[in-house]
Amino acid sequence: MSTQNLFQTKIPLTDYLNNPFDIAKKTLLGAYLCTNIGGILTAGKITELEVYMGAVDKAAHTYNNHRTPRVESCYKTGGCAYVFFIYGMHHHFNVVISEKDDPKAILIRAIEPIIGIDEMIKRRKMTNLKQLTNGPGKLCQALGITKEFDGIDLTGNTVWISPKTEKIPLSHINATPRIGIDYAEEYVHKKWRFVLKK
Repeated sequence: MSTQNLFQTKIPLTDYLNNPFDIAKKTLLGAYLCTNIGGILTAGKITELEVYMGAVDKAAHTYNNHRTPRVESCYKTGGCAYVFFIYGMHHHFNVVISEKDDPKAILIRAIEPIIGIDEMIKRRKMTNLKQLTNGPGKLCQALGITKEFDGIDLTGNTVWISPKTEKIPLSHINATPRIGIDYAEEYVHKKWRFVLKK
């Protein structure tokens, strides 16, 4: 199977409705976040992510079932994107991972560029590969993900996630507190950020 064809396979919707931490560690880490925008395929291996547990999570946008047009995608059935704009300059891409009206999501924090690297460089206007997609705003810019794709079905042909090609042992995953959530009281210390060891 060619590399191009490999990335046409999509994680099925049912896989987004399991235990959030299983989805994070067993399904998404090591899988491939892909876009096809203007006929250009870009893809990268997911190497870092954070779990947000919805209504009970003081770090989540949907804590206490907070519901506004901005977060409405989080209340959809798992397997769609929640994309938000932050600091007036960055987009962040999240995977919605639960049943309808149970607003849990996983923020994709970093990817390893695999396909379409020249296009990623052009979109990012930089050539430093280590800095190309090592943050949530950076990877969205590199893959061409904007608020336009908020709520999009992740089994479609524009933004999707292809399954990992090999099983990753849990011993190869680091669990740490999430980043940038100083406001979240006791939830600051939850080790809900998962990173592939290098």
